[in-house]
Amino acid sequence: MKVRTTPVEGLLIFEPKVFGDSRGFFLETYNHSRYAEAGLKETFVQDNLSFSQKSVLRGLHFQKPYTQGKLVSVIQGQVWDVAVDLRTQSPTFGQWYGLFLDSDSKIQFYVPPGFAHGFVVTSEAALFSYKCSNLYHPECEGSLRWNDPDVGIQWPVDIAQPQLSPKDAQAPLLRDIPRVNLF
Repeated sequence: MKVRTTPVEGLLIFEPKVFGDSRGFFLETYNHSRYAEAGLKETFVQDNLSFSQKSVLRGLHFQKPYTQGKLVSVIQGQVWDVAVDLRTQSPTFGQWYGLFLDSDSKIQFYVPPGFAHGFVVTSEAALFSYKCSNLYHPECEGSLRWNDPDVGIQWPVDIAQPQLSPKDAQAPLLRDIPRVNLF
């Protein structure tokens, strides 16, 4: 397994070994010991799957006080996946990092606690998988507006009108989120 760092401290990209032949492929999607050796110390307690159609944008979400680290990947299709640093003491506070995740590359993206996370589906549909280091607490979920001009995420597709949930459509800008609600 290859591990790559990103310009935003804490975000990691994992490239699992894929063993393929004419019959198909095999890969180990998670092994606690192997990932710990690679620098990922989280213990995951919940696995989630999300299925979405093209142009559906989910996020940008975070949870406090029950912070979640996430190990995300795409089982079917392709997404543009984004994490925004919400750690107020971080030198990369307010910065974002994005990458394509797809079922062909099988790349995994680790988003530690203290980040807002989201994605937009760039294929006709996508099946998105994520392991979480804490249980989901809907009453503690926060969100950041996907098109916050101060954050300046460069979405790779024309999503002037993405499909959003009502909650995501009304998400606040980073400057309007009280610091006490950040990390």
